[in-house]
Amino acid sequence: MPLKKYFLYDKDSSNFIPVEYNSLERLIYSACIWIIGGVVLCGLATAILTKTVGTPAAVTLKAENEALQEQLYQAKTTIQKHNKQLNKLAHTDNELYRSVLGMQPIPYGERQAGAGGAEVYSEFDSYSEDTEKILTCVASNLEQMERSLEIQKSSFKSIKEHYHENQEKLAHLPAIKPTKGIVVSGYGMRYHPILKYRRLHEGLDFNASIGSVVYATGDGVVKYARRKSTYGKLLIIDHGYGYETYYAHLSAYAEGIEPGMKVERGDTIAFTGSTGRSTGPHLHYEILKDGKTIDPINYLFADISPTEYLRYKKLAEQSKKSLD
Repeated sequence: MPLKKYFLYDKDSSNFIPVEYNSLERLIYSACIWIIGGVVLCGLATAILTKTVGTPAAVTLKAENEALQEQLYQAKTTIQKHNKQLNKLAHTDNELYRSVLGMQPIPYGERQAGAGGAEVYSEFDSYSEDTEKILTCVASNLEQMERSLEIQKSSFKSIKEHYHENQEKLAHLPAIKPTKGIVVSGYGMRYHPILKYRRLHEGLDFNASIGSVVYATGDGVVKYARRKSTYGKLLIIDHGYGYETYYAHLSAYAEGIEPGMKVERGDTIAFTGSTGRSTGPHLHYEILKDGKTIDPINYLFADISPTEYLRYKKLAEQSKKSLD
């Protein structure tokens, strides 16, 4: 910005004489003008940014809040995932362990163990609506999960006590896998590959090559050990307490296996094959309770984890046809 011209009145000459500035004075004047202008512009810019974006501290706080909110969302997702796993465990507890051991199931409403009402989480009311919702959800799910875990721990303790009190009976339960193969066909209506129509498949089919070892799934007495129509070579064990197990399509019996022989859970009793009406080598396994077939998948619990049990159950349910 150029310097304005100023005039001084000279009494001697009765004239206005222009004021002259040297180079230094002009430089200082220009610098002052630019500095003042810069300060004013910075002030205006700061005021505008503060109003629209916020102060640096506010911007930092906002970023921290967004990061915390993201972590809360992740925590919510993780908790919901664990709750689903806990529900599966509760289902296994009721439908498998308690059912097999003859114990009363715990009602699912009781297992849910409802958390406190909305007033319990009123401390979150001061936050934004989104933050309040997610904090309430996380706190509620955590509280419910903690209560459900306590109930599940108590249930397992009761099952363990029941097991120790009834060890003799439980030793006779058919409670392990009869062979090492995986389940390839489950209990229920299945398409028969030879008869070409759907019919009740009364047991489980385990994948096994000829000669694979077959184990007694519980203590008992051999009731039958010879060929029987479509079963091919068949072995039946009477476990007492109303339980019998069938092992079909065998290639051979273990040494010494004959009617009247006592066996214990885990003993080698036979070897897999494809005798009788069968499409290939496998083991057909049935459990009868009081003369009626029941789903053996619910009795595979003594030698597999809950995760493995759920895997076998899924495989059994997915199968569309039997092998015999």
